[in-house]
Amino acid sequence: MSKKRLLPFGLAALTAVMLTAVGFVASGAAAPQATFKAGLVSDVGRFNDKGFNQSQLVGMKRAAKQLKIQYRAVESRAAAEYLPNMASLARGGYNIVISAGFLLADATEDVADQFPSTKFAITDQSVGALKRKHANIEGLTYATQENSYLVGCLAAKAAAKRGTKIISATAGLKIPPVDTFLAGYKAGANKCVPGTQVLFGYSGTFIDQAACKTIATNQIDAGSQVVFAVAGPCGLGALDAAKERSRWGVGVDVDQSYLGSHILTSAVKRVDVGIFLAVKNAKQGKYKGGKDVVYNLKNNGVALGKVSKSVPKAWITQVNKLKAQIIAGKIKPPKVVS
Repeated sequence: MSKKRLLPFGLAALTAVMLTAVGFVASGAAAPQATFKAGLVSDVGRFNDKGFNQSQLVGMKRAAKQLKIQYRAVESRAAAEYLPNMASLARGGYNIVISAGFLLADATEDVADQFPSTKFAITDQSVGALKRKHANIEGLTYATQENSYLVGCLAAKAAAKRGTKIISATAGLKIPPVDTFLAGYKAGANKCVPGTQVLFGYSGTFIDQAACKTIATNQIDAGSQVVFAVAGPCGLGALDAAKERSRWGVGVDVDQSYLGSHILTSAVKRVDVGIFLAVKNAKQGKYKGGKDVVYNLKNNGVALGKVSKSVPKAWITQVNKLKAQIIAGKIKPPKVVS
């Protein structure tokens, strides 16, 4: 999948292309008198991905219920639908329109230019990395290098216990939000078990589970004892390979311990909280257009999921110490893979 630049165009053309936008998949109003409206546009993973997009929809529904606002969520089945889906919400008078991920960055910039009075926010994209400055775009960013550092520590110790120092990660696209997970994972592994070899493989997709399963299988054949799936729905294939080969699997975005006893833990990214707070702050006049909101270990924006019961208490103690050092700034996990 490649991300293509969508150029700004006139409002007349924008109105025409809106007619092709994907239909709304979820909407609601907490009360008839509710006037604040929030919209959410998925990436191509869509809202039934059991992870990244679905979690954001959970956050939007929570906002609708607790804040008594109206909401509408729109699924994107192709990258070409990002811009018209967002434009339809902006033209519909939605106070804040949120893009559900890095892949929507170009389209978000173009729509923000066309609708300067509408507030926009985007998950997994720093405003500093946008091509232009926008006073009406807020970045919702996650320090996943921090919780992945803890995951890497546990993974390396689990592998060493099995007599080897090889772990791996099956990734989706090679984009910054993915590589941030991998950077922390590798650094944490070598902190706890120096000399650990970390194998990386990119499937080039967040959708095709077979592609991720093939990569994970190859990593296991190369000696990996732990497979970290950082690939959305595609990653379910990698975790399935780990299960079939009696290896540990590590989930991503949400707590994936429900998949079975082979899940060591998960690198949880609380995008549900990010969406809820983005809507809440916008409603309360605390919107940070042109700036980033950072979610990390300190504010519980990222975390570990349930840890396997077979993990020794001494490992948990070590991980908790590392967590405290990260929060205190004594350890600064890298954002870029070395």
